Amino acid sequence: MKNFKLIAPLLLLLILPALSMAQEVKKKTEVVYIQTSAQCGECQQTIEAAVNKLKGIKKAELNLTDSKLMVEYTAGKTSPDEIKTAIVNTGYDADEMKADAAAYKALPMCCKKDGGKH
Repeated sequence: MKNFKLIAPLLLLLILPALSMAQEVKKKTEVVYIQTSAQCGECQQTIEAAVNKLKGIKKAELNLTDSKLMVEYTAGKTSPDEIKTAIVNTGYDADEMKADAAAYKALPMCCKKDGGKH
């Protein structure tokens, strides 16, 4: 019992810093806005679905008025570059990244940049 009384404080000194560090490692939620080449509701559904498949995505909403995608995500699980890559791979531009040519070619005519009115 005397040994336990000596060891218990030492264990506490070792465990407390580890517990406080564990609380600091909480995943931080961030928001990023990405300019896309989306033009219609079908574009919106396609982009939002592609982004929502990524790990760590909390919310993805595309504003068709300005074609900007707002993404709320957990840092450490995904990144803005991974989000942009998902958009590009569906056939749309994402900020400075240009759409994948094959994916763009497969888009419906209304979703293409020169597709005309919607």
